[in-house]
Amino acid sequence: MSQPQPPAARILVVDDQESNVQVVGNILGGLGFEIMAATTGEQALRRLAARPPDLVLLDLLMPGMDGLEVCRRIRELPGGGELPVIFLSADDDKNSVVRALEAGGVDYVTKPFNPSELTTRVRTHLALKGARDRLQRLAEDKDELLGILAHDLKNHLGGMQMSAQLLNDRATLLSDPRLARMAANILNATTQMSSFVQEFLANSSADRNLTLKVEALCLSDIAKAAVAQYQETAQRKEITLAYESGFAPVIIGADRAALDQVLGNLISNALKFSPSGKHVWVTAEPAPLGGGLCRIKDEGPGFTAEDKALMFRRYRRLSARPTGGEPSTGLGLSIVKKLMEGMRGTLACDSTPGEGATFTITFPAAPPST
Repeated sequence: MSQPQPPAARILVVDDQESNVQVVGNILGGLGFEIMAATTGEQALRRLAARPPDLVLLDLLMPGMDGLEVCRRIRELPGGGELPVIFLSADDDKNSVVRALEAGGVDYVTKPFNPSELTTRVRTHLALKGARDRLQRLAEDKDELLGILAHDLKNHLGGMQMSAQLLNDRATLLSDPRLARMAANILNATTQMSSFVQEFLANSSADRNLTLKVEALCLSDIAKAAVAQYQETAQRKEITLAYESGFAPVIIGADRAALDQVLGNLISNALKFSPSGKHVWVTAEPAPLGGGLCRIKDEGPGFTAEDKALMFRRYRRLSARPTGGEPSTGLGLSIVKKLMEGMRGTLACDSTPGEGATFTITFPAAPPST
């Protein structure tokens, strides 16, 4: 059974000279394109609003509303930003070409035009639009899948992890080594999977919808609170986690949720890769050029030169391995980098293999109060 043919591309031809509209219509209509016609800018906008085309061929010089104004208004319409507009004009002055492209045109064809050239350019921009539309549909499919992950898979994994923890606790009480080993394996697997899903969703959220609200925040207080939040984790691994004071409160411009996530990732990483008996220090201080900075220093294995080149890429596993069997997805540092860039801050790492690492995050000054 043959597949149904896609509908013919719809092209809006706008020119104050009806003879020009007819010439273009004959050329492209004969190739199977559906032609819409308009002889004024106002009429073009009405036609476009009533039945959106796939491409616009627009005369530059028209009485009343000229092509530049028409193109600018098209770009302001919902969905108009992606509609290809090709200017047609007898004016081949370079300044006119530049003005047309600055107004939002994607191409410029001078009259009298060669039919083959016009056809080729029309087909090229329709193909590009088709590719963009397909990518948009793929992005929407991805968003839908992420929604399923966020609402369904994450909940199921949370239930599995809780059940695995109860099974592990029960196996320990029964003093059955084989059962305890199996329960520990199940708990470890569900913990690893849950951690990956959560970080994957956080990374995708940063990719798709990084909308940050930058406001005046006290970096010192938030860093202290983050240290307090991870004290239990540090104690379980017998690591000393301390906030080192010595400066007046440091006020910066940042997004609170993003800042919490950045500090959480960096502190948890420092604990994750540090052996028992070591120290992790967190400090906050004014930045030399205004704003503030926070340092997270550990006594872990440090990073090689190859690690440093790859550490901010997604899904990159580095040479160091967690010291307590914690999950490692290779996503945490890439998320931190995106969030810091979104807050117009910087992220740097100073490390020597075998001598630990220091991550420094620097933030701009707080925005002026209104």
